[in-house]
Amino acid sequence: MINQLYDVIHRRRDVRGQFTGAPIAADVLERVLAAAHAAPSVGLSQPWDFILIEDDGVRDTFYQHVRGERDVFAATLEGPDAERFSRIKIDGVRESSLSVVVTYDPDRGSPAVLGRHAIADAGLYSVCLAIQNLWLAATAEQLGVGWVSFYREPFVRELLGIPSHVRPVAWLCLGPVTHLESRPDLERHGWRQRRPWQEAVHQGRWLGA
Repeated sequence: MINQLYDVIHRRRDVRGQFTGAPIAADVLERVLAAAHAAPSVGLSQPWDFILIEDDGVRDTFYQHVRGERDVFAATLEGPDAERFSRIKIDGVRESSLSVVVTYDPDRGSPAVLGRHAIADAGLYSVCLAIQNLWLAATAEQLGVGWVSFYREPFVRELLGIPSHVRPVAWLCLGPVTHLESRPDLERHGWRQRRPWQEAVHQGRWLGA
């Protein structure tokens, strides 16, 4: 059981081009969402919600927005970085079976959210824990997940009718995949290389990076 947990953690990938588009079984989707909802949260506020999007028209509208933001970022690059980025696929919005937008409601549990008085972002961190739970559960279910980050929050809020005080934290692409790559896409394309975990560990105090 322990080995299976570590296998899922290290096998998890941010999926872009391996989605098959096949449907997700209802019981599998329920397990994945229940796992996300089982995440810990500051003050037991559970400040997340999950918007499930299957409509092709909505996803295509979002896809066109993402392409525009990709062009904005591409315009900031030069030389080798520009060439490398041109080869990188940044989303699986059209190819995936389902989009899941995870939101953060800072008013959930207010006004007295136990544990948030000194760290305002603790609620946002809680949402990220729910996303990680969803991602690991999906990986265990042989599904892929891709986090799309090339978007403007106001656009997504208007597109999906999200209340003004609620933040869209993640647009996730979810669905069956042909396979999971052995190495992350950005590493395979030479964008960045991972550093050993040992380099991230400090004993007692910060001594440099």
